[in-house]
Amino acid sequence: MDPLSTLWETFFDWESMRAALPEMLTVGLPNTLILAVSAALLGSVLGMALAVAGISRTRWLRWPARVYTDVFRGLPAAATILLIGVGLAPLGMQVWGPNPYPLGILALSLIAAAYIGEIFRSGIQSVEAAQLEGARALGFSWGEAMRLVIVPQGVRRVLPAWVNQLIALIKDSSLVYFLGLLASQRELFRIGQDYAANTGNQSALLLAGLCYLVLTVPLTHAVNAIDRRLRQGRTVTIDPDDDGGLALAGETALPQPRSPREDPR
Repeated sequence: MDPLSTLWETFFDWESMRAALPEMLTVGLPNTLILAVSAALLGSVLGMALAVAGISRTRWLRWPARVYTDVFRGLPAAATILLIGVGLAPLGMQVWGPNPYPLGILALSLIAAAYIGEIFRSGIQSVEAAQLEGARALGFSWGEAMRLVIVPQGVRRVLPAWVNQLIALIKDSSLVYFLGLLASQRELFRIGQDYAANTGNQSALLLAGLCYLVLTVPLTHAVNAIDRRLRQGRTVTIDPDDDGGLALAGETALPQPRSPREDPR
């Protein structure tokens, strides 16, 4: 058989895609977003704590943060999910029952925190030291200066890298199927895998991959546009009716003081 024909029949069977699409949109897509967004939010909070601890001058804060980062960045994601999901399963059964989502979200969050912590740490350390010194000179405490001046600038600088980690979480959410999912708990990849196993055709898996692209590609372009907007800032215009008065776009320029020679008196 022609290899191209085999490829087309195996991955581009429109009937198989049409049969799998409704369940992917109503079950798989919401579950994938629940896993990814929940893990991203929790991982960002833990990551910020790791970033602050990682730049701390206190050794008992800095070293545990570094060890945590090295361990969870070095372990395969599947191994971490199995360690958390299977190792803590008895405790999970007592707390929230047989639902594997909490442990799956916890495992994904711990993985994401290690990467997001390094992203935030690099962003914070990229802010010039003069910014912190200036804030302290204005009367801010160290904590206030970090919270109001340094951290916002650092996060803004690494926004694209943070979104890249969110995209990785969207894809890594497919690994939660290792923990065993009910029919109503399946995410995009698991639904595609089940349809492929039942029909002997891989088109549903290709459709799942296309759904991941629909989620990740617009997100990438959106954050790039936001990043360009943040880097450009607001434009500055010159008021032609004023002697050198500057104004931000949409604002009124402040009048410039007259020199003594220009004083009409």
